[in-house]
Amino acid sequence: MLLVGLLIVAATTALILQARNDSEQEAVRRATAVAQTFATSPGIASAMGTENPTAQLQPRAEETRKRAHLDFVVVANTKGIRYTHPRPEFIGKELVADWRPVVKGKIVTESVQGPLGREVQATVPIPRANGTVAGVVCAGMTAADVSGRVERQLPLVFGSAAGALALATGGTALVGGRLRRQTRGLGPAQMTRMYEHHDAVLHSVREGVLIVDSHGRLVLANDEAGRLLELPRDAEGRPITELGLEPRTAELLASGRVATDEVHLAGDRLLAINQRPTRWDGGMSGSVATLRDSTELRALSGKAEVAERRLRLLFEAGSKIGTTLDVVRTAEELTQFGVPWFADFATVDLVDPVLRGDEPTGNAMRRTATSGIRADHPLWRVGKMITYAGGVPQALGFGAGRPVLEADLRAYEGWQEQDPEQATKVVTYGIHSMITIPLRARDVTLGIATFWRSEQSDPFDEDDVALTEELVARAAVAIDNARRYTREHAMAATLQRSLLPQGLPDQDALDVAHRYLPAQAGVGGDWFDVIPLPGGRVALAVGDVVGHGLHAAATMGRLRTAVHNFSALDLPPDELIAHLDELASRFDQDQAASGTDAPGISGASCLYAIYDPVSGHCTMAGAGHPGPAVVLPDSTVTFPDIPLAPPLGLGGEPIETVELDLPEGSRLALYTDGLIRDRGRDFDEGLGVLRRTLAGLPEGTPEETCQAVFDTMTSAHPGDDIALLVARTHLLDPGHVAEWELPSDPAAVARIRNEAAEQLAAWGLEDIAFTTELILSELMTNAIRYGCAPSRVRLLRARTLICEVADGSSTSPHLRRAATTDEGGRGLFLVAQYALRWGTRYTPNGKIIWAEQPLTDPMLPLADTEGEDLLDQWDDIPG
Repeated sequence: MLLVGLLIVAATTALILQARNDSEQEAVRRATAVAQTFATSPGIASAMGTENPTAQLQPRAEETRKRAHLDFVVVANTKGIRYTHPRPEFIGKELVADWRPVVKGKIVTESVQGPLGREVQATVPIPRANGTVAGVVCAGMTAADVSGRVERQLPLVFGSAAGALALATGGTALVGGRLRRQTRGLGPAQMTRMYEHHDAVLHSVREGVLIVDSHGRLVLANDEAGRLLELPRDAEGRPITELGLEPRTAELLASGRVATDEVHLAGDRLLAINQRPTRWDGGMSGSVATLRDSTELRALSGKAEVAERRLRLLFEAGSKIGTTLDVVRTAEELTQFGVPWFADFATVDLVDPVLRGDEPTGNAMRRTATSGIRADHPLWRVGKMITYAGGVPQALGFGAGRPVLEADLRAYEGWQEQDPEQATKVVTYGIHSMITIPLRARDVTLGIATFWRSEQSDPFDEDDVALTEELVARAAVAIDNARRYTREHAMAATLQRSLLPQGLPDQDALDVAHRYLPAQAGVGGDWFDVIPLPGGRVALAVGDVVGHGLHAAATMGRLRTAVHNFSALDLPPDELIAHLDELASRFDQDQAASGTDAPGISGASCLYAIYDPVSGHCTMAGAGHPGPAVVLPDSTVTFPDIPLAPPLGLGGEPIETVELDLPEGSRLALYTDGLIRDRGRDFDEGLGVLRRTLAGLPEGTPEETCQAVFDTMTSAHPGDDIALLVARTHLLDPGHVAEWELPSDPAAVARIRNEAAEQLAAWGLEDIAFTTELILSELMTNAIRYGCAPSRVRLLRARTLICEVADGSSTSPHLRRAATTDEGGRGLFLVAQYALRWGTRYTPNGKIIWAEQPLTDPMLPLADTEGEDLLDQWDDIPG
């Protein structure tokens, strides 16, 4: 009762002090809030600058003080002179507060001896609109007011204390009655005798006894149990799992399960443990365990311990060695695991071709990994090329494919022949024992692993050799797997690099830059292309094949080749994508028919765009691919809506095109979705980052744009391949374009031919005028004779001179051999002889026959060759 009373008094005192402190803190917070609100109220700062601030501020301060239930709200200037006070006689006197820091913009809370007595107050600055301080506001209440609030709570506190005292008194009576019932009415003397008797019996027996409750806490342990388990003095009452016992022993004792003569290891002892559950009268269940020292089983225990250690070692090796498909990293994991498990130093030497993924050839090895308990060891460092020869253990082990043990290196029995000077350093350093194990996997020796022990460890023995051999065998399989992966990855990377563009073609329509970054998972199927087209136009293509590895790279190559082939036909984007989709479906069908389990092409995507530098017109279409970003010369970034179409190989949906008119200097950014989607970033967020990056480079070249986008949006280990293609547009000088309407009158051919010759002279191309006139004559005659209106002629002076004749017919002309008696049929033959290349492309309203000529070094005229001789060169052309 006395103890409870003391606790109640202490608690009451603490509550009163806490309440007083809380009331004072609450008063400070309320004063600070009122002062800040008053200081920032409209008109306060301006009133400070009037001739009579007191007349304006005193009523407002008093109204605020009464509403906030404070004892004072005082306004003072920056020199601390009061303008207001609840007692007018103090107006004009210096403020009792630390107001100088407040003038500099700070807030000060304090307890001072003021005009009203002991005061708790807060002082805040009055800010002007320009950020300066016009004055200060001090608000607060007296300490007597704060104490009064606490005193009003005292009856409740004292009432609670009285209730607690009454409750403690009743609880004491109840507990006393309960104890009397549990002791079965025994008095103190009888209980003392019973305890002494039980204690004498319990601690005199030579068998350990432990009693554990249902919560796993130790209730009682006799002297023998404490000795056998080396229990601490304060063990009773603590959880069994916290007494430093062997985990297996602690688990048994805490579980309470039945056990009969279970053998457990406790330090250097083997204990036979028996355990049975028990239940006490109070309802608490637990268990009692007896422990018996079985020293005769020590030898068996030692062997079991060694076997368990080896099994644990090999088990952990499986999870720590070979975590990556990297040859060097796997070798490092082997050495790091061996030290300090069973060796002080460990080295791995691999046949040099293994590091490149090739089959091991020769016996020249490179030191690949070294680990040790110290860094100043004399062993050869990583990177050194070594060729073991003679009778050294490494040469014997590598050649015979078996382990070699040198239990005592100080005997110098041949192991020092490789390098006697280095061998002396090794022994002088303190290394005295060595095991060399060949790294063999799938009947191939990849290298050797060597383990060393120094003076602080026992020498290796035959048991260590067996254990080390098993460990190294597992590591060798991991190294061989890494070697095979390295080889296959190098092959896939080589294939992919060969399938991607090796360089960009020469053309004048676009300035182009590109970037490609493979995924962390390996070689993928992203690709891009820049393809020059007739008429000075350029095609841009970007595609993505789902997956990684050789199949994805090969599929990418097939699709890229198909795009090149379809581009040679000069198909519009929607038709090209439709043909590509049909081809992908055929690939999948052929693969399904062959019965292979390789993934199909379905899921690949492609975006194809054609840019015309004459008109600045860009036409594009796609299948399952994100649309491009367009950066206009004013840095406006847009993402044109590409009509949604399924990925390649799915088919069933029409392909639609998007047409854009791009001002000169616009930039097109074509990319794969790996650039946008990344770890922790969704597609919309990625587009936002791309938009900001492109907009932040108003004058950036394509190369600078590519680099900035990659620096901002890519990570060191991307989850998917990334391909980026940036092109800046150019417009062909209008002065380099000449056009004529071609009437259906053969007489117009001569007129247009003459005007074309004049235009060539104006361009300074008189050297090729004859050839151009001949080509134009043949093409115009062909259009008038076999085509239909409307017809037109166009000359383009770009990297080459391009002659185009368009008409409304969709009939394509064919090159053929004219017979000797034929009156015609030689026109296209002449065009083919004089032009670098020629062809036909179709338009929505007909076709265009075009021919390109070099601007310099014109072709030899036909006059230099006999007609029949020239025709003989085309004997293989079908008639």
